[in-house]
Amino acid sequence: MHRRDFMKAALSATAAVSGTMLPLSPLLAATDTHVATTGKPEKFDYAWLKGLARHLSGQPHHSREGQLPPQLKDLSWEEYLEISFRPDHALWSDSNAPFHVQMFHLGEKFTTPVRIYQVHDGVAQEIAYDPAMFDLGDSGVDADVLSERLGFTGFRLHHKDDWQRDFASFIGASYFRAVSQTMQYGLSARGLAIDTAEPSGEEFPTFTRFWLEQPDGKEEVIIHALLESPSTTGAYRFILTKDMEGVLMDVDATLYPRKAIERLGIAPITSMYQVGENDRRQDFDWRPEIHDSDGLALHTGDDEWIWRPLTNPPMLRYNSYEAQNLKGFGMVQRDRNFDHYQDDGIFYERRPSLWIEPRGEWGAGSVDLVEIPTETETFDNIVAYWRPAEPAQPGEELRYAYRLNWYDLPPQQSPLSRCVATRTGLGGVVGQPREYFSWRFSIDFRGGPFPFEEGSERQVEPVIEASRGKVEITSARPLEAIQGYRAMFDVVPPDDSTDPIDLRLYLRDENGEALSETWMYQWTPPPADQRELHNP
Repeated sequence: MHRRDFMKAALSATAAVSGTMLPLSPLLAATDTHVATTGKPEKFDYAWLKGLARHLSGQPHHSREGQLPPQLKDLSWEEYLEISFRPDHALWSDSNAPFHVQMFHLGEKFTTPVRIYQVHDGVAQEIAYDPAMFDLGDSGVDADVLSERLGFTGFRLHHKDDWQRDFASFIGASYFRAVSQTMQYGLSARGLAIDTAEPSGEEFPTFTRFWLEQPDGKEEVIIHALLESPSTTGAYRFILTKDMEGVLMDVDATLYPRKAIERLGIAPITSMYQVGENDRRQDFDWRPEIHDSDGLALHTGDDEWIWRPLTNPPMLRYNSYEAQNLKGFGMVQRDRNFDHYQDDGIFYERRPSLWIEPRGEWGAGSVDLVEIPTETETFDNIVAYWRPAEPAQPGEELRYAYRLNWYDLPPQQSPLSRCVATRTGLGGVVGQPREYFSWRFSIDFRGGPFPFEEGSERQVEPVIEASRGKVEITSARPLEAIQGYRAMFDVVPPDDSTDPIDLRLYLRDENGEALSETWMYQWTPPPADQRELHNP
């Protein structure tokens, strides 16, 4: 876990306790010799889970936050790190299953007990807490006084291709992560977002129970989860597969709102952006760039591809991009060049991208982007999700199906030329004194329908729109160094205000045909007293 503060914040979310399942004969229980079980075996399938979630939506919400022994709550971070799972006690490690599961221990800020079940042939049984699963090290934890019903705080998955390193994990509220082919973690996904960036505060729904379905040699593992919060309940099913490129997750989510929800975030993504080539506001670090993702990508229902570079804004920003019958969206780390980061410990160029494909039509809605100021890379300050046009209402059943692609780059990308770099700086004409303040934007495009051609007579022009101010000194020309085209322009603010200016650009040929995806940006002009002209 590279972001300790982020994971702590995630786990301060509300958790809940759910109802009782119907008993089944103990003779039908599936057993794993490496794990102990507790309670009675129970029939289980996704339809049953949806029924449970619907039933609980009509009941008062109860939190299990902090319901664990004081000796675990009082652990220091260093003591908590002394606790590690014993791989020889992993779930399914005594079978030919291509997946193993290791549990995360409760303690320190991980104070919400989560109940985890194993499922085989439609029968579920709760996995008991067993101190033999863990090496408690010098944590000071007395395992003899801990109950078998203690629970866990989450789990991680391992694959036969590499039993040493996990490829996916579920821990903290409804957060989960996976890796791409580099086996590197980065951004996170969530089951649901509620009221993100609302003045009243964000609500963090929690996965309170998991059901792990034994794969029986199949190259997939099925995870069911019960989601609960004061505003809603939900039933989730994840089908995970792993290939040479990364991890795929097919998700079915069914929600049962307890009350009206104005800002419902479906398939939310959480990432980090502190410093990049387009935003040097936090320029005190020696590394040139620090981010898990460098842009938000969208594929709209009318086949437009949009690229929105991320920023670390001076104040919270909330942008909404209308997307009727959205075809896909995601947070992408396009820049895979080590030289641009120079981080030999965390390796930001290896971070996975996450692309989300709706299965079926989601109808009217928008992709919302929230950017929060940060001074540290330990804070995940970027959130994106799909928001339905109509607020959720109590008594409804809301169903969403989608696929998550955890790859280096999305499997679906624009067939047009793609933006590979965005740079900004002071505008004006080199060698001439500046008479007024302007800001320069330089956007590089590569690939697509027009490969680089030195000396080509093809006419390429930038189409630029600005919500405010004046656009000047525009150009688009081939550039051998990037084997593509570079568009440039200056924006002159219309007044002294710091109100954001929305920008939009794409390249087209002499016949009006679009040659590139659409680049979109939001720029906040500096205050008037900070608009230095830097004339000699």
